[in-house]
Amino acid sequence: MDGKKITVYVTGSIAAYKAVYLLRLLIKAGAEVRVVMTTAATRFVTPLTFQTLAQHHVLTDADWDQTGVVHVETAQWGDLNVVVPASADFIAKAATGIADSMATTTFLAAPAPKLVVPAMNDGMWNNPATQRNLTQLRQDGIHTLSPDSGFLAEGYAAKGRMPEPEVIATEIEKLFTKEQDWQGKRVLITAGGTREDLDPVRYLSNRSSGKMGYELARAAQAHGAEVTLISANVTLPTPPGVKLVRVRTAQDLAIQLQTLFPQTDVLLMAAAVSDFRPAQVVPQKIKKITEDAHLTLELEANPDLLKLVATQKKPGQLVVGFAAETEDLKQNAARKLANKKADFIILNDVGNPQIGFNADDNQVTIIGANGFETQTPVESKSAIAERILAVLKKTFN
Repeated sequence: MDGKKITVYVTGSIAAYKAVYLLRLLIKAGAEVRVVMTTAATRFVTPLTFQTLAQHHVLTDADWDQTGVVHVETAQWGDLNVVVPASADFIAKAATGIADSMATTTFLAAPAPKLVVPAMNDGMWNNPATQRNLTQLRQDGIHTLSPDSGFLAEGYAAKGRMPEPEVIATEIEKLFTKEQDWQGKRVLITAGGTREDLDPVRYLSNRSSGKMGYELARAAQAHGAEVTLISANVTLPTPPGVKLVRVRTAQDLAIQLQTLFPQTDVLLMAAAVSDFRPAQVVPQKIKKITEDAHLTLELEANPDLLKLVATQKKPGQLVVGFAAETEDLKQNAARKLANKKADFIILNDVGNPQIGFNADDNQVTIIGANGFETQTPVESKSAIAERILAVLKKTFN
């Protein structure tokens, strides 16, 4: 981290004392550090402690009285912005754009990459509002590091404990040293779930949120790849630097694949494609005539898009499929790998609500046609994306 400039934001949490140790680690690694503190944080650790270590004035709300726009200068100074510990209050304000303190104003104005490290009571951590806010931060391109499970200030063990400073320092190092090892690769990624119309009101679809595909696109672009993302009915923000193509149905997706795949080096088929579609789309809304009415729906198969592109691939092209399974996981994934002629299958247990559709975390098994197999731990989908890319990178010539 020699010469890197890091702005550390300390918020009101009993874990604020750990930020002192993190500061020492960063400075020892060669980084130059500035600190911004919330008023609540100053009740746990004095600004003088950080100022003595960093050899820079520590910004607090008291600095609003200074001449000049001090928060803008600090916001533009850093190469990385790290919020540690990040309270639920700070996370909520950052997610909704509230700038009511020196810390939140500086953070929102900062253009450099950001890492948020939450630490709080387990009840606050598990609150749906906190999780929604964290999801919003991730969608905005902000990195997060989940808290550990351990002994909390309340006197019991639960999730919410701030990771140790050494763990955070390692995460910061990763953000600075991400290799451009996909430079020159053209990557095509599908994400989301297709919709098959029944009438002008109803359609058949699935529960795919598109989160895994979007994280893959974000990661591949960060590693230097030229990324095109075919998005099927996803409402997430487009990852920076990624070309977006929107589709609705499986047939729409097939058309785009036929157009884009020939110019692709790596295809990741993360979209959940409808296996069937209504044999006939009714032009008017289907009415329920009586209370005991029954409807017989005739379906026809959609084309097998993964198999279609895999059989068309040329030497040097890599095709990666995804298997969302609920039972006989490895058997079904292995069968899909063989039948589809893909190079890899990424197996996902969608029957587990903690890692299934719309979850922020995931756990996958990466299975290769060459016999390779590895299972990831349960971790964020952004971390899973990095693991998948690392495996695929080893296949490049």
